Amino acid sequence: MSDELARIAAALERLAPAARPANNWLGAPGYVWQQSARPVGAISAPALHLLKGIDAQKELVRANVARFAAGHAAHDMLLWGARGMGKSALLRAAVCAAQAQDPALIALVQVAPETLVGLSGLFSELGRAKRRFVVFIDDLGFEEGDSAGPRALRSWLEGGIEARPGNVRLAVTSNRRAIVPRYLSEQDDVINPRDSVDDKLALADRFGLSIGFHACNQDDYLAIVAGYCAELGLAFDQGEALEWSKRRGARSGRVAWQFVTELAGRNGRAI
Repeated sequence: MSDELARIAAALERLAPAARPANNWLGAPGYVWQQSARPVGAISAPALHLLKGIDAQKELVRANVARFAAGHAAHDMLLWGARGMGKSALLRAAVCAAQAQDPALIALVQVAPETLVGLSGLFSELGRAKRRFVVFIDDLGFEEGDSAGPRALRSWLEGGIEARPGNVRLAVTSNRRAIVPRYLSEQDDVINPRDSVDDKLALADRFGLSIGFHACNQDDYLAIVAGYCAELGLAFDQGEALEWSKRRGARSGRVAWQFVTELAGRNGRAI
């Protein structure tokens, strides 16, 4: 009889597993959220002074995050524009700079775009924590025909009964300012040619800060390379740096860092 009871108890445990332990939102500088929190021991980010060619954008993001960490009014942020120009790196660096003042004040929580449906549960947990959080959604974009995702995000930003709590700000990076794709055919709506366009732009308009990033010119690209090389004690040839960017078909902060990584490797350096 005891063996039968043991089997029944084991079966019940499999059907109704023990509740998972509560997430600790106070002990780490960053977290990755996938229906539960995975603490990140250190946020990977360059120092703010190494981010060149985006001075205006850098000051806007840094100041907004610093204000939020201090408990002052602050905006949700949309960082949009050219690939590889430091949108996500800048956000991580700004949070790290704020944490340098007091690590307990603020944390970064990264959420994958495909897990947006779980944001309500995340907001519920964060709203109870005695800390401020930047919820970071990197490289967000909605497919054509996806109306639920953009509407949910608009509601979380403002206007919905499940809007993000006061100790949370959203920071989103996207390659498009409107986040959702837009087409010339939107202007062909014979009933109201503005409705479709305005509905899509309404999502971007919910962000208090909408900051554009544009492809860098040659001088900015070389300045980025020079900044990294100076920090690492590496010498570089401008012609070679430009040739590297030509082979990659782009000039950006990401391409500059890849060139510096190549230099460091040649010189037997780890970075």
